[in-house]
Amino acid sequence: MSETSTTPTGGHTAQALVTQGASKPFERSTVERRAPRAHDVVIDIKFAGICHSDIHQGREEWGQALFPMVPGHEIAGVVAEVGPEVSRYSVGDRVGVGCFVDSCRECENCKAGDEQYCLEGEVPTYNGKAYDGEPTFGGYSTSIVVDENYVLGIPEGVELDVAAPLLCAGITLYSPLHHWGAGPGKKVAIIGMGGLGHMGVKIAAALGADVTVLSQTTSKEEDGKRFGAHHYYATKDESTFEELAGHFDLIVNTVSADLPIDKYLGLLGLNGTLVHVGIPEGDSSYQAFSLAGMRRSMAGSKIGGIRETQEMLDFCAKHGLGAEVEVISVDEVDQAWDRVVDSDVRYRFVIDTSTFGSGAD
Repeated sequence: MSETSTTPTGGHTAQALVTQGASKPFERSTVERRAPRAHDVVIDIKFAGICHSDIHQGREEWGQALFPMVPGHEIAGVVAEVGPEVSRYSVGDRVGVGCFVDSCRECENCKAGDEQYCLEGEVPTYNGKAYDGEPTFGGYSTSIVVDENYVLGIPEGVELDVAAPLLCAGITLYSPLHHWGAGPGKKVAIIGMGGLGHMGVKIAAALGADVTVLSQTTSKEEDGKRFGAHHYYATKDESTFEELAGHFDLIVNTVSADLPIDKYLGLLGLNGTLVHVGIPEGDSSYQAFSLAGMRRSMAGSKIGGIRETQEMLDFCAKHGLGAEVEVISVDEVDQAWDRVVDSDVRYRFVIDTSTFGSGAD
């Protein structure tokens, strides 16, 4: 394994970016990774995407967090070691890890392949605790140890840097688009053209839907069309809501800001659905008549299960899809977080973990 040293317990020490509190900058440090169990895969992390939820959790914007914290749940790397009973992966395989690293495996949702909705609570990749009480540390690190059942295979043809954001941004959009039947003959709108939204455009277009981007301005229209959007509208222009009234079968909201929900519900046709994947800090309100008038629905969606995430990765490889990324060093993460908040990234920051260098600090 690269960038690690063995601990007396048989595990290893990995370099990591650690934040000690909500107002604390990152510092180079180390975390202890467990010795591989029978079904564990040891992964040398090559790239880790920066998700806005990393920032929400690292800055305690979603409630009390666990510190010290190593964020990161968009992980792409290479298998360095496997436990004696691992059957799915071998040393050298290209793999990824997403938003959770375990689940109860026994509840009806886990058995159905919807581990993200585990009734016992899935184990998050970071800012959480495993079932044995040990804290979890994420992908802003040089390595991670994960049960093979929660590891994804990254197909050939998708480079690791552009694959990393697929483990959250990709599946967060693929799951609702797939579940609500985006495809030929369906009119789909994506609200927002950020880290999530740009993947929504790419995936919806590859599924064969008629895709519209709804963004505050048209500043990213050229990109949106390049990613596969057929139409692009500015929501700051009130005429947009008049022109597109009753137009869409499905709208996926990727933004975490408060929106005038009734106006967006008005864009849905009969039996249309508005799905939220962006999570604002505050409460949202809407009028029941906005739903009842055209038998509309409003829903939410949260990443995807392991089987669906692998399906998404294979789909992206088949269609040549990957995230649009800006690769940065480990020393640029604090600045990158500020830039994400300022919407100053097109469209996902990805950390090159080789910039940790050799040896622990």
